[in-house]
Amino acid sequence: MDLQDYLRILRKRWPIIVATTIAVLAAAMLATGLSSRVYESKVQFFVSTSGADDSGQLLQGSTFTQQRVKSYSQLIDTPKVLGPVVDKLGWTMSPGELSNLVTASVPPDTVLIDVRVHGGSPDSAAAVAAAIGEQFPDTVAELEKVSDKSGSPVKVTVVEPATSADVPVSPRPLRNAALGLVLGLLAGFGLAVMRDILDTSIKSEDDVKAITDATILGGIPFDQTAAKAPLITKPNSKSTRSEAFRVLRTNLRFVDATDHPTSLVITSSVPGEGKSTSAANLALTLADAGSSVCVIEGDLRRPRLLEYFGMVGSVGLTDVLINSAELDDVLQPFRTGLMLLGAGATPPNPSELLGSSAMRALVADLEARFDYVIIDAPPLLPVTDAAILATVADGVIVVVGAGVAQTAMLGRAMDALETVNGHVLGIVLNRIPRQESYRYGYYRYDYTSNTGKERESSTGDSDAVKLATESDTGVKVPPPVDRQDLGVSPSAR
Repeated sequence: MDLQDYLRILRKRWPIIVATTIAVLAAAMLATGLSSRVYESKVQFFVSTSGADDSGQLLQGSTFTQQRVKSYSQLIDTPKVLGPVVDKLGWTMSPGELSNLVTASVPPDTVLIDVRVHGGSPDSAAAVAAAIGEQFPDTVAELEKVSDKSGSPVKVTVVEPATSADVPVSPRPLRNAALGLVLGLLAGFGLAVMRDILDTSIKSEDDVKAITDATILGGIPFDQTAAKAPLITKPNSKSTRSEAFRVLRTNLRFVDATDHPTSLVITSSVPGEGKSTSAANLALTLADAGSSVCVIEGDLRRPRLLEYFGMVGSVGLTDVLINSAELDDVLQPFRTGLMLLGAGATPPNPSELLGSSAMRALVADLEARFDYVIIDAPPLLPVTDAAILATVADGVIVVVGAGVAQTAMLGRAMDALETVNGHVLGIVLNRIPRQESYRYGYYRYDYTSNTGKERESSTGDSDAVKLATESDTGVKVPPPVDRQDLGVSPSAR
């Protein structure tokens, strides 16, 4: 994974990172709030020797003191010192329990002893530290006393008396919050990366290229209102989605230029990838450019294409195939250059009907009448209808819904087409997230009228369309224009 992949994960999975960070931070602050307050009091001792008359004895005494100091620091939390402290304070705890609250340390190369006492209140910590400050020198003097007549050669002096601190040393809210924030961000990003690695859904063009060598004809940005308004009915719309279909139309004209396909099967791996809306909008875009187009509702099991156009399809394809209706009687005009052929009644044997000689004759008849014949086919994996139609039409366009199709699904779908020797013209990546649009060459355009009205957009989508693409044939494709591709259209068949 490179830096762009991590940035993509950050843009796409940021809710996981934010949620994890908030959860860890909240847990840290909750633990901080529930923790008992701990206060600290400090007392410092200086250890020296007495009775030295010359420099040599002073040096020996200093060496002796430094060696002794290490032992004295271990002596402080013993019952020899803490027992009298407990008795003096009148506490019920044992010297062993009190030793858990006392810590002694020796700064390097010094004869100082730092004693820190922790307590539940500032006064209790200071009281214990003050009592140790009084008791420890006496204990050392008693232990180091040579005889009853001579005193101890070691002298312990309190150089920093015990004080009471109003600010607790634990917990520390700011430190805990900072640690919780850092740990939350690290844990959240780790979860986001793991989620992205475990996610086998197709998210980008790179995922498609890792599965198949088929040409990527175009990418359609995600449109939140596509469910309510699936069709691009305004011919001159300059929305991102409209321009994306114009790019697809232009790229389609350069696919297999020597043997230009007329009949196209539009299918997908599984339902929900947007094949029907893609077929409908591609047909509208081709018709807007001056081509004559016939759209066949080839999904006989779950027909929805005519529903998008707002038309009735009670009589249609199945009636023509079984010779119960004439083709001219069931073709329905939608606009200039665009005719629709509905599915008709649902047959008990859709696969056999779509693969019949009558279907081949029908497609051949429509190819002679129209520049393009677009067949909206069922998904490839649930049923075999689309694979059968691939043997009837000139080529197949596979619609891949970003975030919908899994890599294994697309692989099996392409294998199904390869099994029947279907001619795959290319792949259309649909439902591209906004974060991914810039990776597909979409640039931001603002369309503002001279009167200062709000700029036009299809659904408020802030992305703009890719100006030009280059097909796998190496042909440079000019950018789409608003004059219906300069009025150029294929010759009538």
